[in-house]
Parts: sequence; structure tokens; C-alpha cells
Amino acid sequence: MRNQKNKKSFSKKEKADKTVPQNSKPVIDNTRLNKYIANCGICSRREADKHIEAGEVTVNGKVIMEMGYKVNSTDEIRFKKKKIVPQNFVYVLLNKPKGFITTTNDPEDRKTVMHLVEKACEERIYPVGRLDRPTTGLLLFTNDGDLAKKLSHPSHKIKKIYQAELDKPITKEDLKSLAEGMELEDGLAFADEAAIVSEDRRTVGLEIHIGKNRIVRRMFAHLGYEVEKLDRVMYADLTKKDLPRGKWRLLNPKEISKLKHFK
Repeated sequence: MRNQKNKKSFSKKEKADKTVPQNSKPVIDNTRLNKYIANCGICSRREADKHIEAGEVTVNGKVIMEMGYKVNSTDEIRFKKKKIVPQNFVYVLLNKPKGFITTTNDPEDRKTVMHLVEKACEERIYPVGRLDRPTTGLLLFTNDGDLAKKLSHPSHKIKKIYQAELDKPITKEDLKSLAEGMELEDGLAFADEAAIVSEDRRTVGLEIHIGKNRIVRRMFAHLGYEVEKLDRVMYADLTKKDLPRGKWRLLNPKEISKLKHFK
């Protein structure tokens, strides 16, 4: 059982390799090898140095173990025998309004989140995870499949903070139950933190790492509450600051690096 915390925390050869992306960044000549590897989304620069030191990187067929070695756009770089090329990955953060479904295509022609980010970039991006139709808040889009998989995998326990408005005031006992955990049809569910954030006790802030479908609504329903409004205010340390409802923005380099190299 969980202990409650009453605080708010809110070419043919190329085809054979199958590692050359359709869209790639132009390589700037005289680029340090570790930076090149990091730009391919393999690992951080520090980690790249370790792989170079271990003899796992080749440039034009030659093993390179020299720290600070520089490469050019004409060089062929391989990481563990696989050719790598810096990719033009895109990361878009949306503050989703209600009434939009999280899918790339809807046979019923309903409004989807893809309509909201269609002008964000030329690349084809996809939502990471999902928010149900009435739920608002942060939703990340990218064409970086490896990162999307990492963020979606339960083992990484990505932090998500929600604000839920209920149909009635929550009791102290039920608030405690949110943090201690409850058995749902698909297993144990709990909030890492739960706190009341309104004087009428009808608005509750929840920090969770569970990625199960509609988990917040189901937890409250189990306790006898209906969630009238649900807003995701934080996702993987990304916030809604300066991002109005229905608008999107590109992640900055610092945010992208943090997402790629979290432990």
C-alpha cells in the first residue's frame, strides 16, 4: 500500500542498412564524433565517448577510439556495425482542448488532435500516448519512434500531473485511498501524490506514473465520484506555461535533450 503525501506537486546499400532515414539533417563538416552520434538519437555525448572508447564506432570502415575526433558530411559512420545518420526529428507539444479525439485517422470523420498540429511541421508526426475526448491538457507529438516507445513504456514511469474537478467534495478517507491504492479490474492503481486544491474540496491534483487507459477517471469512479473536468497540467516535466488551450509549440533543445536522456 502507498503512503499518502498531502502536498501539491505539480541507395541499395542504404536500403540494406535500413538505418538511413527518409529525412535527415545536413551534416556540418568538422563535427565532433560524439556530437554526431548524439544527433542521431543514439545516446548522450558523454555516453557516446564511452562507446567510442570501447571501439564500437567506425568512420569509413576504420575503428575510431580517439576522443575529439571530427567527421565530415562525406564520412560513413557506423555504430555497432549499423550505419547512422542524424535524423530530422520533430517534437511538438499541444495543449489539447476538449472535444478532440487522440488518433491519426478517424473513420467517423470526427475532430482529431491531428487537425490542431497539421501546420506545426512538414514531417509526419504522431501523438505519444493519448488523452480521451473530454480530457484537456498536454499531449506530445513526434516522429521519433524510439523516444515515443520509451515514454510510453510503463517501466520508465513517466510523471504525469492531472487536475480533476469532481461532482462532489472528496472526503479525507477517499483522498487517502487514492494514494494508498485500489484494486481495479486490470490491477492495482494509485496516485504517487494526491492533494485537494480548491476550498470546496471538489478539485483534486494527482501525480501518477501509471499509463493505463482512462486511469484517473476509473480511480475516481471506483470511489464513487464522477470527473466533470480533467486536465493534464504536466507531462514528463513539460508544462503548459505560455501555451494557451488549443495551441502548440516546438520543444526547445534543452527539453528535447532531457526527454532523450532521462534515466
